[in-house]
Amino acid sequence: MSFSGDNVKGFVLALLSSGFIGASFIIKKKGLRRAAASSGVRAGFGGYTYLLEPLWWVGMITMIVGEVANFVAYAFAPAVLVTPLGALSIIVSAVLAHFMLNEKLHQLGILGCIMCIAGSIIIVIHAPEEQPIYSVQQIWGMATQPAFLLYVGSVVVLVFILVLYFSPQCGHTNVLVYTGVCSLMGSLSVMSVKALGTSIKLTLEGKNQLIFPETWFFVLVVITCVVTQMNYLNKALDTFNTAIVSPIYYVLFTALTVFASVIMFKDWEDQDGGAIISEICAFIVVLSGTILLHSTKDFERSSSFRGSYTPLGSTLSARLCTTTGNGESSHDEQ
Repeated sequence: MSFSGDNVKGFVLALLSSGFIGASFIIKKKGLRRAAASSGVRAGFGGYTYLLEPLWWVGMITMIVGEVANFVAYAFAPAVLVTPLGALSIIVSAVLAHFMLNEKLHQLGILGCIMCIAGSIIIVIHAPEEQPIYSVQQIWGMATQPAFLLYVGSVVVLVFILVLYFSPQCGHTNVLVYTGVCSLMGSLSVMSVKALGTSIKLTLEGKNQLIFPETWFFVLVVITCVVTQMNYLNKALDTFNTAIVSPIYYVLFTALTVFASVIMFKDWEDQDGGAIISEICAFIVVLSGTILLHSTKDFERSSSFRGSYTPLGSTLSARLCTTTGNGESSHDEQ
């Protein structure tokens, strides 16, 4: 297969991003534990002594480096390649937690890691070549094509419906409301980040794109989408258990981002049917592995309370059905 230099750069940056982000969670958690041990007050109970803990700041800086690498990756490679590779950060986090935090990785969790890696390899092998982009105005033309405008309009309408109608009524009982808003806005934020990253890349190459109003419009869209996305993600995490929010959010966000990229950048236009089917199947494998990995984390937690084996599927479904308004299911109460 032919693998362009830009795809290689995007792939390497996406891998580095996953490594840094996955490691940052572990470093920050060790910093939080160290701060709690020294002050006696955990962050979850209102403590802020972790802000004085150097290890926590190392974790924060590591995460920022990872996010910057992810931002730059979108300037080189298509979202169809970069976005699914984000699942590797979960693997890095799980493996490091196993060795450094004594959070044991279940056998099914190992299977989930293998599925994520296998699916990612297939995605990389069949990743499409991106069209060469020479100016932000070219990207603007892609963003204003009728098909993508229809997608944007649908996203805006759905977000308003979720925020104004469903959020007040069932936002605290249905996890899909807040994660839906995050995922829909997230797909637009990635498209804008890719446009902005490409503009900066062209500017650094000597083709100044900062003089065009389209560049600054994309900056505004990025800020708006990211602020909205983070606001509702925090609401989801505060309301529901992380073991539920994380896999659902990842699946919705990744699927919508890939769909938006296929429409806007026409990632699959020059690919044959076999390559597209292979990417879709690999994408499903990665999503399944991610859900399995998160579900086994929940399985380990619930089994410690029950002292007996509970089938994986029933554990996750039970948590989806019995989650209470304060974000903890009945068997998490102490």
